[in-house]
Amino acid sequence: MSDALTPRHTLLALGVVAVWGTNFVVIKLALGHLPPLLFATLRFTFAAFPGVFLLRRPKVPLGQLALYGILIGVGQFGLLFIAMSGRISPGLASLVVQSQVFFTIGLALLLTGERLRAVQVVALVLAAAGIAVIGANSGGTTTVAGVALVLGAALAWGCGNLVQRRAVGVDMLAYVVWASLFAVPPLFLLSLTIEGWPAIVAGVARADATTWGAIVWQAIGNTMFGYGAWGFLLTRYPAATVAPWSMLVPVFGMGTAAWWLAEPLPLWKLGAGALVLSGLALNLLWPRFTRLWLTAEP
Repeated sequence: MSDALTPRHTLLALGVVAVWGTNFVVIKLALGHLPPLLFATLRFTFAAFPGVFLLRRPKVPLGQLALYGILIGVGQFGLLFIAMSGRISPGLASLVVQSQVFFTIGLALLLTGERLRAVQVVALVLAAAGIAVIGANSGGTTTVAGVALVLGAALAWGCGNLVQRRAVGVDMLAYVVWASLFAVPPLFLLSLTIEGWPAIVAGVARADATTWGAIVWQAIGNTMFGYGAWGFLLTRYPAATVAPWSMLVPVFGMGTAAWWLAEPLPLWKLGAGALVLSGLALNLLWPRFTRLWLTAEP
């Protein structure tokens, strides 16, 4: 298994993180017409259909698929969409949600007994400092509630990662498509209960071509291409080679939000982003750097 991506696979990895990063602006555009839980419902409906008729169900327990679908559908995207409905800006949402890396580590420590290394403690402190800067400067389009909701989405994503790790040797695209099927019913029931039938009808009536395009992009670009290509790379390269690419997601997210939505980039936001990304980089790259250093020693 090679440690370096080929030029073609490098472009593929760059395409994935570009889609995931710019996706936050697409979410914001759709939320201008749709209630957040209805938007999440439609997003996972399009992710599941017609894919479930075209892809064979992966050979994993239905309970695992259902748990993953609920964690990612209701937990991650449900909370994320609610947060982005006026509680946090797209650029900062793309940054804060990357804290899922640390939730994943913490849950692994709790459930598997893995030990936390000193470098991971430093990485956690750096990322926490960045999130604290965001909280201290929250206001207007970024609120404490918005940051808390995105942190909840990141926690759900981290839980989903641990569930997905158990699906060894399966088609990850089929796994995500079939899991999406289980996200639709609870999301629709939550939308019906919290947002109400009149809001659902009004949201569908207001939806224009851009809104439906955003829904389709969520399903095809973000899920089928994004998660499918990411799984393709993970089966061909070490995780330490592929995973650091996710650090570019907030770079694309904040850059696209600044360009397309004129989201400002004050120094505190750049500083917060640098702290969070430094923590992520330290956690992901330090083990590989250590191995290279020891290998280079005479």
